[in-house]
Amino acid sequence: MKGISINVIRAGKKYRLTNYGDSSEFEVLRYLERDNYQLKDLHTLEHYQLKELIQFGRGNDFSIEEL
Repeated sequence: MKGISINVIRAGKKYRLTNYGDSSEFEVLRYLERDNYQLKDLHTLEHYQLKELIQFGRGNDFSIEEL
């Protein structure tokens, strides 16, 4: 795993998550539960949860980077 750990994600910050070749850029709105956060996509403004992005596991390219 490259980048930062899920444990250090903070509300109000912006991140890029890469997993299985897909990349998502989002702002963290709030902490929900262990390793899960409410997110807002920076491009579409859609709201979703972090667990939805990693529901199929973590690929070899899994990384989270602060923007």
